[in-house]
Amino acid sequence: MTNMLIVALLFFVLMAIGMPVAFAIGIAGVVFFVQNPDLPFTIPAQVTISQTQNFALLAVPLFILAGNFMNRSGITERLLDLASVLTGRLKGGLAQVSILLSALMGGVSGSAIADAAMQSRVLGEEMTRRGMSPGFTAGVLSFGSILTPIIPPGIGMILYGTIGQVSIGRLFAAGFIPALMLGLGLSFAVWLTAKKRNYPPQRTTRPSLAEYGSAFRGGIWALLFPVFLLAGLRMGIFTPSEIGAFAVVYALFIGILVYRKMNAKGFVHALEISLGDVGAVMFLISLSAIFSYGIVFERIPEVISEGITSITDDVSLVMVLIVILVIIAGCFIDATVLIIMMTPIFLPLVRSLGGDPVHFGIVFIVAATIGNFTPPVGAAMYTVCSILKVRVGTYTRESVPLMIAIAIVSLLLIFVPKAVLFLPNLLFG
Repeated sequence: MTNMLIVALLFFVLMAIGMPVAFAIGIAGVVFFVQNPDLPFTIPAQVTISQTQNFALLAVPLFILAGNFMNRSGITERLLDLASVLTGRLKGGLAQVSILLSALMGGVSGSAIADAAMQSRVLGEEMTRRGMSPGFTAGVLSFGSILTPIIPPGIGMILYGTIGQVSIGRLFAAGFIPALMLGLGLSFAVWLTAKKRNYPPQRTTRPSLAEYGSAFRGGIWALLFPVFLLAGLRMGIFTPSEIGAFAVVYALFIGILVYRKMNAKGFVHALEISLGDVGAVMFLISLSAIFSYGIVFERIPEVISEGITSITDDVSLVMVLIVILVIIAGCFIDATVLIIMMTPIFLPLVRSLGGDPVHFGIVFIVAATIGNFTPPVGAAMYTVCSILKVRVGTYTRESVPLMIAIAIVSLLLIFVPKAVLFLPNLLFG
């Protein structure tokens, strides 16, 4: 246990001095073996390679590539039109459009940080020009992107399902209703703030039937994407890995033949971005195996389980404690790292208490994602604040209503598991 405390302390020190996360976690993990000379030093090399040999992980690079192809296909503009038609007349106008656009983009990008960056460039300046405070604008654009990772095909779901041996198909299905609840909670928080500050709607006239029809026709291919994913998994047409290949073909089909926005330059640009994204994720996954080996060797999951169960053995209260721990850790560690590191620690505990791994997975992924939006190291927070030139303190202060909305919905998800499990049980039994 003492050895792992030293390893954890070193990890935080390396992170504090600005070392990239993958190197910090790998170097800290190697120190565990330095402290244990009885362990063969070939193990770090072996686990680094074996960690990436899981066939299910093939879905990760494929979905990343599909997401980048979709973003280059012209689908963002059409989804923005659809979101504007549906929510433009609500109080808060463009802020409401932003929340709905994040939900619609869930099946396209799968990344909260990418969604926050995209929306900041597309909507940020216009929101402030229409009278919304810069801090509130940054908060909405940042926190709204929490919807993106829990709508299929979220990369966090694939990582959690692969590491924890949980059905990825059921996780995909489980994300829809929680995303709807989070979207409604954030929309209500935006509405209250907009009403208090008298922020105007984006449009004052009701859309015509022709506008509704045009907007839905433009966005239908993006809306059908997660439906096709679930249908393919449910009917046994695809495995989770194979459906990633289908997603790539589907994205190319939309970009080249439907919207005709994908040209040779866009294709090459999407490949270049995907190479960087895939390399970063897979490098992190491989080096995290060194760190995870020490966690298992020192029986950290059992120690934490005993500590939590000494407080309570009620699975719902245990999940509340886990969520609090994950949110605190998320203030310092990236969501992807949290999912990779903490799934082997907390999932066995929840299972031993009779909790459903799909239910816990959605709650856990939401909690891990919150760290992207909170100081001191929230990636989405810094992305939005840098683009809009907003101070972190201002952003944090004006984001409080949004954080409260997410906290309330998270508690509902914990104590009302049927909200998470209804759709996967309906589709998969």
